[in-house]
Amino acid sequence: MLRTFLLALASVLACGASAQDYPSRPIRLIVPFAPGGGTDILIRILAPKLGAALGQQLVVENRPGASSIIGTELVARSAPDGYTVLAVDTSFTVNPSLQPKLPYDSLKDLAPVIHLAAAPVILVLHPSVPAQSVKELVALAKSKPGALAYASGGNGASTHLAGELFKMVAGVDIVHIPYKGTGPAIADVVAGQVQMNFAGISSARPFVEAGRLRAIGVTGAKRNPALPEVPTFAEAGLPGVDAGTHWGLLVPAGTPADVIGKLNVQTDRVLQQPDVKARIAELGFEAAGGTPEAWAALVRAEMAKWARVVKEARIKVD
Repeated sequence: MLRTFLLALASVLACGASAQDYPSRPIRLIVPFAPGGGTDILIRILAPKLGAALGQQLVVENRPGASSIIGTELVARSAPDGYTVLAVDTSFTVNPSLQPKLPYDSLKDLAPVIHLAAAPVILVLHPSVPAQSVKELVALAKSKPGALAYASGGNGASTHLAGELFKMVAGVDIVHIPYKGTGPAIADVVAGQVQMNFAGISSARPFVEAGRLRAIGVTGAKRNPALPEVPTFAEAGLPGVDAGTHWGLLVPAGTPADVIGKLNVQTDRVLQQPDVKARIAELGFEAAGGTPEAWAALVRAEMAKWARVVKEARIKVD
């Protein structure tokens, strides 16, 4: 009994010391996606600055696979000491609805740190599609049910869910064509193999500016500075098409509150630096920030929203 008590006391004292001196060694920042994607690009912008602010190197590790589940499980099972941090995007809030047997509990096994950034989803068409606006596209789709198709980065991807949300709000029948990644999906739309695509601005923007794709609508409450000429879905009369992507940081549940607080404060300061905000804006993203509690509330709201979409659209993963 005494030995058990002493071990427990030693554990508590060790946690307190690590929290007080944190960080005293490099921090692993797990990106559960392959290099080159939106999450990876965002993290590699932030990591050097955040490492300098914390006084320790942030070692970025890409652990892709299973729609981010592999990397997420790694962090959920890591020691709750602040030395293993997870970067997530919208897939984190979608997976609980698509994967009923996740190897972790998304809300209980991970703790929120901060909301990093947000970005809208843009609807692009091949130039051959006879629609110059969202209104004209809806009319075209209603006149030819099932004749139009949209590409996505895969079943359950944010671009897939954006398309299903659009179909639900607009009341149209458009066929979903899943691809193994955003790149191949956009490539086939550019080639005219598929009529349209819901994509991130950073992926679609070069083709829009080159005239190879026509952008007709963007999610969000306001137009995006990266493509200011593209109207919002709300302006087009479809305010319910709210399918933006969110990025944030999480740590294993049980991480000391003052460690989370230090990570939050320093990350928030980095996000507010003018050069960082400018680089993030170039991607079509908007730097966020805020408290762990605000990020937690957004995660829960996003989970509830996508659960409704997955259920109503009867979305299933392969």
